[in-house]
Amino acid sequence: MKFQGVLFFPVTPFAADGSLDEERLGRHIEAGVSAGAGGVFVACGTGEFHALDPDELERATRVAVETTAGRVPVLAAAGGPVPVARDHAVRVARAGADGILLLPPYLVTAPPQGLVRYVEEVTAATDLPVVFYQRGTARLTGATAAEIAALPKVIGLKDGIGDIEHMHRIVRAVRAVPGTEDFQFFNGLPTAETTAPAYRGIGVDLYSSAVFAFAPEIALAFHRALSAGDDTLVAHLLDAFYCPLVELRDEVPGYAVSLVKAGVTIRGLDVGGVRAPLLDPTPEHVARLAKLIDRGLEAVAV
Repeated sequence: MKFQGVLFFPVTPFAADGSLDEERLGRHIEAGVSAGAGGVFVACGTGEFHALDPDELERATRVAVETTAGRVPVLAAAGGPVPVARDHAVRVARAGADGILLLPPYLVTAPPQGLVRYVEEVTAATDLPVVFYQRGTARLTGATAAEIAALPKVIGLKDGIGDIEHMHRIVRAVRAVPGTEDFQFFNGLPTAETTAPAYRGIGVDLYSSAVFAFAPEIALAFHRALSAGDDTLVAHLLDAFYCPLVELRDEVPGYAVSLVKAGVTIRGLDVGGVRAPLLDPTPEHVARLAKLIDRGLEAVAV
C-alpha cells in the first residue's frame, strides 16, 4: 500500500440524539474523496476514536469502505489495551478496511521494548497492514523503531510528537535496515501543514491534513505549493491561514478536533458536536474560524 497526496481524516458525524450518523459520514467521505484525497483514515483522532464504542468503530469503517469503493485506501484506528486493540483490529478487518492506524496503549508509559511487544501482540490478531502512531505514551527509540519497521505487517510510522531531531534519528535508523525502502513515514501533528516543510527536510513527505476535512481547496493548494517548491504561496498560506488557525486551536484543549468539526458544519454539512470530554467551540471561536476559512479561500482563489 503506497500513499501519496493529502491524507484525509474525516470527522465522525453525530445525529441530534448523539448517535453515529452514517448517512452524513458517507456524504463527508464522498466529498473528501471526490476532492482528491490520497487516502481515508476513518474513526481516528479527528474522528473521535476515543469516544466511539467498538460497534461504532466497525460501522464507521464499513461506511468508509462502501463510500470509497476502492478509489483510495481506507484505514481505521485500533488502540488502547491489548485485548481491546486486538478486537478493534478484527472489527475493522471485518468491515473491509485496507489497513490499521495503531494508536498508543492506554495511559501506561512503557519502555520502548514494551512498545515492540504491544505492536507484535496487536498485529498478531490481523492480516491487515499497520501504520504505528508514535505519540503520547508511545515514544520509540531509533532501535525500537527499526525493530517495529521490520515486523512483516507494519508498513509505516506516523509521528505525533514533533521532535524533529528525534524523528530524524528514527528515519535514519529505519532506512539503515535492508528491505525498508517502501516503509512510509507520516507527519501526524495537529495542523501538520505548519511543520510540513521541516518534516520534508528529514525525508517525511506524507502528512495528515485536518484542514482537508473542511477546506480541501486550501489543503490541496498548500500541498501543491509545497511539492512544487512555491515558497511564496507556502509562506502566504502559513501567515494568512494556518498559523492563525493554530493560535485559535491552542486556546482550548481539544480544539484540534472540535474546530475541525465546526469547520465542516460551517462549510455546509452539519456533523453535530463533539462527545465528552471534548467541548464544542464557543460562538466567538466559531465566528473567528469562519473568518479564517474565508481568508484562506481568498488566498487560494487568486
